[in-house]
Amino acid sequence: MRRTAITIGILAIAAFIPFWMFDLEPKAATTPDQSMTAPQPGEPRHAILGIPNADPKVLASIPVSSAPLAPIPVESVHEVGRGDTLIEILVDSGVNRSDAHKAVSALGKYYRPRDMRPGQEIALLFDLPESIPSRRFTRLTIWPRIDREVTVTRKGEVFETTEFDKPLKHVVTRAVGIIKSSLYESAVKAGVPVPVLMEAVRIYSWDVDFQRQIQNGDLFDLVYERVLTEDGAFVRHGRILHGNMTLSGEANHLYLHTMSDGTVDYFDQKGQSARKALMKTPINGARLSSGYGKRRHPVLGYTKMHQGVDFAAPRGTPIYAAGSGTVKVRGRNGGYGNYIRISHNAEYSTAYAHMKSFARKVTRGSRVKQGQIIGYVGSTGRSTGPHLHYEILRNGRRMNPMSIRMPSGQKLKGKELALFKKTRTKTDELIATLPVPSKVAANNPQ
Repeated sequence: MRRTAITIGILAIAAFIPFWMFDLEPKAATTPDQSMTAPQPGEPRHAILGIPNADPKVLASIPVSSAPLAPIPVESVHEVGRGDTLIEILVDSGVNRSDAHKAVSALGKYYRPRDMRPGQEIALLFDLPESIPSRRFTRLTIWPRIDREVTVTRKGEVFETTEFDKPLKHVVTRAVGIIKSSLYESAVKAGVPVPVLMEAVRIYSWDVDFQRQIQNGDLFDLVYERVLTEDGAFVRHGRILHGNMTLSGEANHLYLHTMSDGTVDYFDQKGQSARKALMKTPINGARLSSGYGKRRHPVLGYTKMHQGVDFAAPRGTPIYAAGSGTVKVRGRNGGYGNYIRISHNAEYSTAYAHMKSFARKVTRGSRVKQGQIIGYVGSTGRSTGPHLHYEILRNGRRMNPMSIRMPSGQKLKGKELALFKKTRTKTDELIATLPVPSKVAANNPQ
């Protein structure tokens, strides 16, 4: 009996062994649908589908969409280098040449690509990252100035251009100083920007001889604008609103005023225009190197009447028309070298000699305005160095530019004078609100 029981037990175990081994075999993997995207080696499937911590066995049964990638705009900024062209920058950045030409052509409506300068920035926008072969160029943005933006945008297969001027604000600044050595040095030490100083010299040049009248102890007080973007970035220097040059104890106030016809000019406290018929010094930043009268000629070597004044200045310094008029002579003129003579009216003419070159638009017979650049300082003709020889002729006779009494400019009357008085009052009130700078040139050794 015992042997029979053992035999039955062994047979029973043997009968169950196939079923037990079958259950321990791993189930055959289900063949995934052909539309599913398999994960990359080492990448969990839930990372592809965007489901964190998901069971891979569950995710295996979820199909992955094969829809095209949504646009992911990518912008790159490029700095223009010396010799670069816009076409080259676009093509080198991955823009196909056809789109590059279309974009540059559209840009030309508001901006000339040849005006690009080294250091200027250009922003390019693409619809997809660089790794996607099908990406397309969609936008170009360039900033001709800090306050101006020009954009070329793709519209289907064409490009459209728009421009945008950034809002600007005008901040009023005041600079006060005592002249100790020279106006230039003292003004710069007092914080006056050079462009503002040059404008101050220009508006006072009708009455002030900056070579002889400026003395140590004289004062200057300038109220001017600084133009900024809304975020505070500097754009440029603005206008001088008020100036006061106190020379030998005498104050000389000038106010910027807009007349009823829109004309903008400077007037003194009584409404007399600062602008005269002719400027005494038609050049900025120059030194009077030779006055009017007899002198030993530096080239000819003998005493000769010098019927003009010489202003020494670096070669290429701009020369301005001393007054509005018509160019009667332009060209070489013997010992004068490159020479221009301007007729201002039936009585007065001015002459400019030894010029390096002439301004392009200034030709014989052309009209010029007072303060317009007519040429540049040089050393042509009988000259020992770069300078401007300047003459004023009255009825054909040469006069001393430094001593001749210039005809007065416009004097405001009636309604125009009343309008100016309102400007003067408003400007004086503005000046009263501005703090007097503690940095005075005479006390600033830096």
